[in-house]
Amino acid sequence: MSPAESREAFRGGLRVPTAGWAPGYAQANMIIVPREYAYDALLFGQRNPKPCPIIGVTDTGSPHTDLAPGADLRTDVGAYRVWRDGELVDEPDDVLEYWNDDLVTFLIGCSYTFETPMVAAGIEVRHISKGQNVSMYKTSRECAPAGRLSGPMVVSMRPIAADRVADAVRISGQFPSVHGAPVHIGAPEALGIEDLSKPDFGDPVEIREGEVPVFWACGVTPQAAIMRSKPPFAITHAPGYMFVTDVPDYTYAV
Repeated sequence: MSPAESREAFRGGLRVPTAGWAPGYAQANMIIVPREYAYDALLFGQRNPKPCPIIGVTDTGSPHTDLAPGADLRTDVGAYRVWRDGELVDEPDDVLEYWNDDLVTFLIGCSYTFETPMVAAGIEVRHISKGQNVSMYKTSRECAPAGRLSGPMVVSMRPIAADRVADAVRISGQFPSVHGAPVHIGAPEALGIEDLSKPDFGDPVEIREGEVPVFWACGVTPQAAIMRSKPPFAITHAPGYMFVTDVPDYTYAV
């Protein structure tokens, strides 16, 4: 599907992880906060560009973005999360009933963006080939705090054949504004991850003999900050259910 067709399907109520959707086009994580928290969110992204590379910010109260003209951020994501005081209170198909004119949306680069060139290079991305959600984990690495926001880095994990790890690093490294190269390779315990079969978000993904777990910074990091910092209200995408933009992947390549 094209990006517009994908968004139309999500607007119609389809709930599926978006990895592999609209190949060739960038996807984005999303966090929506009251204007009172917008500067803190902006500063959190600026101080933590690896997990939180901001690629778009809306005007206050606007549900529209230049990354996909005509799209509606209230309806065009596959699944949403609504937070109050750091607690998850709803996972709706749209957030029309929660919307108000005081909200600011931040769109954050997503590692799905560099998966298409990885697949094109012959590197299996298992959560795509198996129709799963990517595995995501909270780590023991703390992000730089910003105002009232603080929390740990979240990472996504992809098992990569040992002889293709260097290629995966090279390809993803060409996309620094959508997380770029991995933050860690192998040894999950060094990130404070005790059991790869029990991700904090997403699905457990099989790691086969001869493969290495490779970890990329993840745009679910702001959700971990919401859990810890407990702002009075926030909306996010559900992990793995991204906003599909009209921006070609190569736009973010260097």
